[in-house]
Order: sequence, then structure tokens, then C-alpha cells
Amino acid sequence: MAQIVAGFGVPHTPVFPHFVKRDGPDCEIAKLFGAQKEQLAATRPDLIVMFDTDHLNTFFLDNLPIFAIGVDKSFKAPNDEPRDVPNYVVPSNADLAAHIRTAGVEAGFDVGMTQAYSVDHSVTVPLHFLTPEMNIPVVPFFISGHLPPLPPARRCYALGQAVGRAIESWPENKRVVVMGSGSFSLEVGGPRMAPGRSDGVPDPDWCARVITYLEDQKIDQLIKESTQHQMLKAGNVGGEILNWIAMLGAIGNRKPNYVAPQMQNGHAYGVWRW
Repeated sequence: MAQIVAGFGVPHTPVFPHFVKRDGPDCEIAKLFGAQKEQLAATRPDLIVMFDTDHLNTFFLDNLPIFAIGVDKSFKAPNDEPRDVPNYVVPSNADLAAHIRTAGVEAGFDVGMTQAYSVDHSVTVPLHFLTPEMNIPVVPFFISGHLPPLPPARRCYALGQAVGRAIESWPENKRVVVMGSGSFSLEVGGPRMAPGRSDGVPDPDWCARVITYLEDQKIDQLIKESTQHQMLKAGNVGGEILNWIAMLGAIGNRKPNYVAPQMQNGHAYGVWRW
């Protein structure tokens, strides 16, 4: 039977690969992703399931599902050209992805499907740092976290639980890592950008509370406070926290090994291993 062996929370800032190339392996970004890369290698994963939010690159306004999963043998990445990121072909597992989708629908979630697809930086940037050889199959699970109406946090946690059950009912012996990709407070290209930048952190207090709730295993409080109002108050991509919440649902209420904040970017790096 497949088993979930770890959970990871990751940022996906598209300019980070350029910053690391420019600033070298001793910069903060390289060290934070490097620590996660070591933790990921130690789990010996056979597969990664990643909850992420597409930035209108895989989907668009004329076809924007609340929940969707990629079902194919592989996918191309990235489709939005972040700087200093090569073109990748990432292996996937179509059979397991279809199994997760079926189980999700049977659990009451209307999970859409995309095939022959590509992904943007929300999937590619974390993989660029954590699995640069692209030798671990990845199944992306898309949660709409940018454009209202946003799915409720409690619903996303329950979705994660359903995905976790689906993974663990898969008959093949697979070690699976579940990831949640995104920020807690971030405004990109909007009126709440920081001076001289293309982004900003509109609600640093919320970001700090999220990190405390993660560290203290106060998941119910995190879910309670992650209302649509709060997520939008935290920035125009503040709904990406739903990807972390879905990841937490999949792995269960466990204490993290660590949560490393980057407050100036409104996000963190988290690892849950057991």
C-alpha cells in the first residue's frame, strides 16, 4: 500500500531562481531551499502530490475550476518563463492521479481534470530547487486561490483528508510526499505593492499568526481565521494558504520539524516528517 511519509510547505516566488543564480549558494533563499532539499532526500520519496494555485496560465477565466488535478504521464514546466529556469519535462503518474480524482469525486468534491497540460512557476520553482533532476513523479492538484469566490478553508482541509485517504488506498508500495505551495500574505502587481517593488506584504501580522499556528499545531484556529475576507486582506494571492491547509489535511495533525519564515516575502518553508 502507498503511504504518506512527509508534508512540505514551500514558497514559489518566480524570481527566486534568478536571485540564487545572482547571489550564490550562501544566500538565504538557497540555504532555506537547500535545507528542504536535504529533508526531502531523506524521505526517499517515490512520488510527490503538490497542492498549488495556477496563475491563469494552465487555466483561464473561461475555464477556471475550483479544484482540478493533472492526469497524464508527464507535463511541461514552466509555461510562464520565470528567469533562469530551464524548460523541464516532469514525470507524473496518470493512474494514481486518476485514482485520486475518482476518490475525491466519491467523497463529494467536484474535481476537474486536465490532460496534455503544462504548469507555471507555482509548481516549477519549488521543484527547480528541491528535485532539479526531475526524477521524482509529481501529481499537481490545483486549488483556485486567487479569484473569488475562494473555496472555504475547512473545505480545503477536508479535501486534503480525502486525498490522503486516496493515496493510502493505492495498492502499490509507494512513499508519497505531499506539498502545499504558496504564500500567506502577498500582493503582486496590485495597489498594495511595496515602494520600488512589484510585490508587497500587506498583512505581516497575519503571516506571523499563520506561522505560529503551524508551529503550535493550532490547525483549527488557522482554518477558522482563514476566511475569504482575511485571505483577500492579506493580498491578491493570499488565498494560496489554502494549498498549505490542504497539505495539512492530507498528512494529519502533526507537529512540524520546523517552519522557517521569510517575513519580507510573506511566506515560509515547512517540513513535517515522522
